[in-house]
Amino acid sequence: MKYIVGIDEVGRGPLAGPVTVCVVSCEASLYKRLTRDKKLPPLGKDSKKLSPQSRENYAQVLKKSAITFAIIHISNKIIDTKGLSFAIKKAMGDGIKKLKLSGVDCDVRLDGGLKAPAEFKKQKTIIKGDEKEKIIAWASILAKVSRDGLMTKLHKNFPQYNFHIHKGYGTQKHREAIRTYGLSEIHRKSFCKHIF
Repeated sequence: MKYIVGIDEVGRGPLAGPVTVCVVSCEASLYKRLTRDKKLPPLGKDSKKLSPQSRENYAQVLKKSAITFAIIHISNKIIDTKGLSFAIKKAMGDGIKKLKLSGVDCDVRLDGGLKAPAEFKKQKTIIKGDEKEKIIAWASILAKVSRDGLMTKLHKNFPQYNFHIHKGYGTQKHREAIRTYGLSEIHRKSFCKHIF
C-alpha cells in the first residue's frame, strides 16, 4: 500500500453546528518515521481529553508535517433533512475525493463505527482508534480544532447561546438558552425536540 489513511469525525452529538470529518493521508514509507516524531501527538489520548491549547499546538505541528488532509463540515440543515449517518458518509466521501485517494493503493484506518466506501478493500475500523492509531489521532485533532474554531466564530453571530464555550453540545446552560431564545438557524432541529 502506498498510502496510510486515517479518518475520524467530531460533532456527532451536539445540538447545534455541523458534523466534521477529517481524512488524513500519508505515504506509507513516511508514516513510520512520523510516528516516532516527538513533536507530533503521542498515543493514548483522544482529542477531547487534550486541553484546547495542546490540541491547537499539535494541529499547527501537523499542518507543517508531511501529511495531507481534508476537513469537511456538513451543516445542521443536511443533518436535519438527510440524517446524521448520511452527513458523516458524505463528509467522508468528500474528503476522500478532495485528496484524490483510490481504493487500490490505500490502507485505511477508521475510528469507532466508521466505514470507508466499499472500493477501499484494505480498511480497518478500530474502537477507540484515536487512542490506538496515530493517524486516526491526527485526524481527530485536526477535525476538533477546525470544528471548535468554527463554533467560536459562530458565537459572534449568535452570542446568546455561548457557542464559544460549549461548541454546540447540550450543556445545561445551552439548553436553558434554547428555552429562552428558541432555536437559531444553526441548531439541529431534529436533535432539539426533547428540550421544549
